[in-house]
Amino acid sequence: MTFRILGLDPAIFTPLFGLTESELASRGVKRVLVDSWPGFPDRIEVADVPVGESVLLLNYTHQPADTPYRSSHAIFVREFAKEPLDVVDVIPKAMERRTISLRSFNRSHEIVDATLVEGRNLKEAIESLLNDAEAAYLHAHYAVRGCYAARIERA
Repeated sequence: MTFRILGLDPAIFTPLFGLTESELASRGVKRVLVDSWPGFPDRIEVADVPVGESVLLLNYTHQPADTPYRSSHAIFVREFAKEPLDVVDVIPKAMERRTISLRSFNRSHEIVDATLVEGRNLKEAIESLLNDAEAAYLHAHYAVRGCYAARIERA
């Protein structure tokens, strides 16, 4: 089973990059200086941001479908990130080093199945969930804080 992991489109966040603290606050966004590594996983590049750089902390609707599973949560995005992650059969280190909650959704955007897995075993869990013909795509979440990490599809 070949799979693809996708980071978020930076165009969604570009209007926030470089805003003042008060401009960000008026939009419900906070700039945070990264002070430890690993600890601030970006959702565009799906990588831990180096110490000394800034991330934006904001609420993001990762499941926008009009179903009972509609969902949003706080995420970090690396300020000024330009290239979204798009890899095939590769587990990003930011996901590999954490416990991941995987949720499979059908074409109606309803949960089909879910599992909790250590990142080092993520490939097998992804393949298992995508082997179900009803699963249209997966969402990965960093399990400890429950934050959205990335979308996973069949490649």
